[in-house]
Amino acid sequence: MEPSTLEPVDESWERALVVVAHPDDIEFGAAAAIARWTDQGKTVVYCMVTSGEAGIDGIPPDECREIRIGEQIASGHVVGVEQVEFLGLPDGTLEYGVPLRRAITGAVRLHRPEIIITNNFRETWGGSMPNQPDHMAVGRAAMNSASDAGNRWIYPDQLVAGLEQWGGVRQVWAAGSPDSRHGVDTTDTFDRGVQSLRAHQAYIEGLGWENFDPAEFLEGASRPTGSRMGVTHATAFEVFSLVWGE
Repeated sequence: MEPSTLEPVDESWERALVVVAHPDDIEFGAAAAIARWTDQGKTVVYCMVTSGEAGIDGIPPDECREIRIGEQIASGHVVGVEQVEFLGLPDGTLEYGVPLRRAITGAVRLHRPEIIITNNFRETWGGSMPNQPDHMAVGRAAMNSASDAGNRWIYPDQLVAGLEQWGGVRQVWAAGSPDSRHGVDTTDTFDRGVQSLRAHQAYIEGLGWENFDPAEFLEGASRPTGSRMGVTHATAFEVFSLVWGE
């Protein structure tokens, strides 16, 4: 069965907030799309729920945290992201629930995006490979935070502390979802997406992937996705709308 054609995402927005569990999550697939949007003059802010401190087996968490924060900031700069926020929740043991929703809602109220971008939070990547618990928890919580942020009676202490409610999130996009029906052409910015992944050098080395080629890895998803849009490279998204009729 031939894969279905992907519909282009709606790019009529100015501010987006990327909410993912770990440094490197956005680079393993969607950073080229971020470069496209910053080139268009859009503002994109990164929100890392953890600092990835449990991600490298051979480096203690306190040391690893600082390495991964530095790599993520450098990686963001490659694709035009100047603001990277770290919420500091514990890597590897995130649980979906009110504390996680609350933390992400605070970021949404602070940055006031029209679009929230997260990663696939389905149980698998479309085959037998299971998704990580942190990814699933953060994606679900990011989805809920889009509505939570606009309700003044949810986490009202945040508003007392100086934030304002924000009901302006129109859509939530989950990159790499096996249920994606939308996509974006990343042909012109694919190389910068590769460079942004290469910026996570310590993490990649820590995984022991001696022969890992970032360009080859990213092409494995971007070319088949591009063929569904009639272009060379593309990133796929599952789109959830918070506006009736969209």
